[in-house]
Amino acid sequence: QVQLSQSGGGFVQAGDSLRLSCTATGRIFRIEDMGWYRQSLGKGREMVATITRDEVTTYVDSVKGRFTISRDYAKNSVYLQMNTLKPEDTATYFCSADIDDYYLNEETGLPRSHGRTKYWGQGTQVSVTS
Repeated sequence: QVQLSQSGGGFVQAGDSLRLSCTATGRIFRIEDMGWYRQSLGKGREMVATITRDEVTTYVDSVKGRFTISRDYAKNSVYLQMNTLKPEDTATYFCSADIDDYYLNEETGLPRSHGRTKYWGQGTQVSVTS
């Protein structure tokens, strides 16, 4: 089993900064792409930023120049540094990770691949007031 645990978020004023963190734990062989998505009231989930294993990053246009995604391979973690926050950034933010995970064979006790699964964090609220 794999879990993504998020931290960070909160209530801030426009122009402030926040940092979101997300750590994957469990039976992990390898983590490929990681990312951050957000969903505001009445809207669908939107990609905010993604980072590949080779650290190629992509951002939605509305956050370019203000948000920075990064990852720590040793900690199986991904981060989102959010600067110059705007009221329109208000949303629930979710981290994601494409993970090659494994289970233990009952007979041999050896790890066996589960294949690749996209996992999601529990979500964290970011609220920005003007």
